Amino acid sequence: MAGNDWINSYLEAILDVGPGLDDAKSSLLLRERGHFSPSRYFVEEVITGFDETDLHRSWVRAASTRSPQERNTRLENLCWRIWNLARQKKQIEETEAKRNAKRRMERERGRREATADMSEDLSEGEKGDTVSDLSVHGESNRGKLRRVSSIDTMENWANQFKERKLYIVLISLHGLIRGENMELGRDSDTGGQVKYVVELARALGAMPGVYRVDLLTRQVSAPDVDWSYGEPSEMLNLRNSEDGSHELGESSGAYIIRIPFGPKKYIAKELLWPYIPEFVDGALSHILQMSKVLGEQIGGGQPIWPVAIHGHYADAGDSAALLSGALNVPMVFTGHSLGRDKLAQLLKQGRSSIEEINTMYKILRRTEAEELCLDASEIVITSTKQEIEEQWRLYDGFDPVIERKLRARMKRGVSCLGRFMPRMSVIPPGMEFNHIIPHDADMDGDAEAHDENTSSDPPIWSEIMRFFTNRRKPMILALARPDPKKNLTTLVKAFGECRPLRELANLTLIMGNRDDIDEMSGTSASVLVSILKLIDKYDLYGQVAYPKHHKQVEVPEIYRLAAKTKGVFINPAFIEPFGLTLIEAAAYGLPIVATKNGGPVDIIKVLDNGLLVDPHDQKSIADALLKLVADKQLWSKCRNAGLKNIHLFSWTEHCKTYLSRIASCKPRQPNWQKSDLKFEESESDSPGDSLNIQDISLNLKLSLDGEKTEGSSNLDDTLDSEENAVDAKSKMENAVLKLSKSMDKAHIDGGNLHGHAARRRKYVFVIAIDSDSSSGLLEIVRTVLEAAVDLRSKGPVGIVISTALTIAELNSILQSGGLSASEFDAFICYSGGELYYPATRAEDKSAGFPFIKDSNYHSHVEYRWGGDNLRKTLVKWATSVNEKKGQDGAQIVIAEDSASTTHCYAFKVNDFSLLTPLKELRKFLRFQALRCQSIYCLNGTRLNVIPVMASRSQALRYLYVRWHTELSNFVVFTGEYGDTDYETLLGGIHKKIVLKGVCSEARKLHSNRVYPIEHVVSFDSPNIVQAGGSSPEDISAALGKLGILKS
Repeated sequence: MAGNDWINSYLEAILDVGPGLDDAKSSLLLRERGHFSPSRYFVEEVITGFDETDLHRSWVRAASTRSPQERNTRLENLCWRIWNLARQKKQIEETEAKRNAKRRMERERGRREATADMSEDLSEGEKGDTVSDLSVHGESNRGKLRRVSSIDTMENWANQFKERKLYIVLISLHGLIRGENMELGRDSDTGGQVKYVVELARALGAMPGVYRVDLLTRQVSAPDVDWSYGEPSEMLNLRNSEDGSHELGESSGAYIIRIPFGPKKYIAKELLWPYIPEFVDGALSHILQMSKVLGEQIGGGQPIWPVAIHGHYADAGDSAALLSGALNVPMVFTGHSLGRDKLAQLLKQGRSSIEEINTMYKILRRTEAEELCLDASEIVITSTKQEIEEQWRLYDGFDPVIERKLRARMKRGVSCLGRFMPRMSVIPPGMEFNHIIPHDADMDGDAEAHDENTSSDPPIWSEIMRFFTNRRKPMILALARPDPKKNLTTLVKAFGECRPLRELANLTLIMGNRDDIDEMSGTSASVLVSILKLIDKYDLYGQVAYPKHHKQVEVPEIYRLAAKTKGVFINPAFIEPFGLTLIEAAAYGLPIVATKNGGPVDIIKVLDNGLLVDPHDQKSIADALLKLVADKQLWSKCRNAGLKNIHLFSWTEHCKTYLSRIASCKPRQPNWQKSDLKFEESESDSPGDSLNIQDISLNLKLSLDGEKTEGSSNLDDTLDSEENAVDAKSKMENAVLKLSKSMDKAHIDGGNLHGHAARRRKYVFVIAIDSDSSSGLLEIVRTVLEAAVDLRSKGPVGIVISTALTIAELNSILQSGGLSASEFDAFICYSGGELYYPATRAEDKSAGFPFIKDSNYHSHVEYRWGGDNLRKTLVKWATSVNEKKGQDGAQIVIAEDSASTTHCYAFKVNDFSLLTPLKELRKFLRFQALRCQSIYCLNGTRLNVIPVMASRSQALRYLYVRWHTELSNFVVFTGEYGDTDYETLLGGIHKKIVLKGVCSEARKLHSNRVYPIEHVVSFDSPNIVQAGGSSPEDISAALGKLGILKS
């Protein structure tokens, strides 16, 4: 150690055992030990911030070594480990600090640019209202009670909604979900969220005006879980109806619908991401079927579409966004816990870098899903203000300052210039209180009765009480799974180191269910072992209960037991998004002690029945518990206040607010449904009888084999956004004038006419080859067409081309290869921004443009499209890139008007290597509240920016809905690589054929990914087959592997 004096001094300080400290100056911790050891204190107290669970074991082994030389060597090694952890933590902190500083600067720049466009004098409105202070109608909620529970108000509300027959879809994917006997605490995925969504579905199903609620989740069929999780559906028994007269119908009520996707076995939520598109496809099929059924029952034959699709947690939110886009219905999102907040907490521990955290938790995939939820949601429901102010503001897509400005502009009826922000709505979770009877008996009398006769007590009481030496003491109750973030070890330390608290109370820890510690997950087992060691260390036997098993139905009895002993409930978590257990405990008459970080702040503010503590401060925890246990008057005051105010957290109140928020959303639904229904009603076996159009003097011819239809629509939906109403009106008038020359007073949607015949397709081949080489694309198109001919014996095969090219570019390529547009069924162009069909009318063909644009698809994807204001911002961005990175005036990226259209802004890329990574462009646009999708395409030679609801994969779902062709009969042909939206084509239940060696040059587009492609694509799926190449033999062999073509 020569030459390292600072290390020698450090080691000497660690290894030295000094004399006992003066009692007057030493802490309670040190006084109880009797004497002070710097090394022991350092290992047990200082390094706890590193969360290194095996350091203490190393210390114990070193301290027990008899040989001084060996002991010193072990302690020296331990010292170096601690030093290395400290260095690693500091490095991670510095990296994170730089990243956060850069992000703050970027956000401030984006905020300035956004507000510069909104330069009107709105200071009065902006100062008057803060985030969530405005109702959706622009009324201020400030100074008003958030919840009104009077009978008159409830009757008025019920009268307003009872005539409505709403269909609501909830989604919660991870964990094990069933209506009764929920296995809460079984693992980290089956916790409070499971209880929340089940109770929400059940409560909504009993509300006036709600006809049906579907809770969509994952179907699990495996030997290690109960058979009930494999049942396709489960009806939830409604506890009560709000007005006692809930309308019942054949399909009414609340249901759990289990959609099969991914492996049949039960897997952790972090492993579900690659299978999300499969769930979306399965859920879409269910919703379409149920909408039709409900339409027949209560809709007069018209489909009843969901009034909202509500995603819970990031995985379900990602699914809800895709379903919302596919059906054009409003989306609602509840985060429950947020990825960026978790990432920040993990980085603070200093043990792992972002890369390591992402490998374990797939955290970057999760945060991107949450960003998409902000892009797509009408409403984001939070449990507390803290979630908005401290957690959601960590996201690129939410800025409280811009949100305030947009709300003020909306209030004054001023244009928001293409910018959008979801409404943040604080709606605390609810609880059913009707069955709860708080215990009012005196403690001493109850204790004597309990000692004399326990035969009538619930079994769980005796299971807990057997741990205690003195059963008359008040019980401190904690109910949480053994997870580090629940902070149970700090609670046990606080209890063990406070002698007065130990003398006055017992501690009960309900930590889920377990059979064998060795069979628990590593993290849970580690926490439980630490707790058991602390019990042994402080000799807490007879004072702490930690039963191995409890049933969910026994939880109320556990609360009752704690209240009976005049005990206290505590939630010491480092951060608690809400804290439903606090409300449950209050309902049974228990005062509460809770963390000051998160939802408990709002809960205690409303209930006024407990104390807040710093979860990192053992003394604060012990003092709060001691105060409530020792002061009987304070205990009674908190108990009575909680019981008085608990109704404010009922499910009735929650659902009233929830439905009011839903009702305030602008209604959206599929735009084609009425016209589609007309065709369905008139459809017959004979193609010649399938259309009955008497008032339109058009020569519409349908081929007898049902493969080609004729229809047209020259009316081009050119509405950019609400902000471009004047230009849109002018364009619409011109379009209508042009249309009237060829069509008297009628308008026909070509998509409907073509879809009528496309429904008869047995298979649909989708060519999605992202090559910038026209010859390569033509060759593959011809090969696929030949394969389709070979399959005609099984039925007609539809052909769709999906590309980033413009429709004019695609038409030129087809003509150069001698191919006619009529040989195809649809053309998805501009990366999914536009959808076309082959034109069959003579006047359309003579115009030299043999395509019909689907105007309904326009209105379907234009949700939150920024229009011309988005284009202006993109032009500014391109100018900035050229100025910063362009040398000698070189133009790296320039606007390409010839490749742009109403719903796609294209930019030509001259040097992809100098271009901003896609994730940075997305962040730039989200900072300015502009909602869209950015795609680098055509081997890095073009940038397409399209609506957030548009994509090539979503266009396929659109066609599925319109054509009624099974998605499993779609076959998508892709290259080894492709545009940056390439991965979205590889998910879902449709079949995929990857052509080896095709588009391999596009690999460079994926070098700067936010997360690995394996986090979103399951390459071991039986629906993905790799072809040896692009030859006819290779494609035929691949079709054979998929069971489509016999080899």
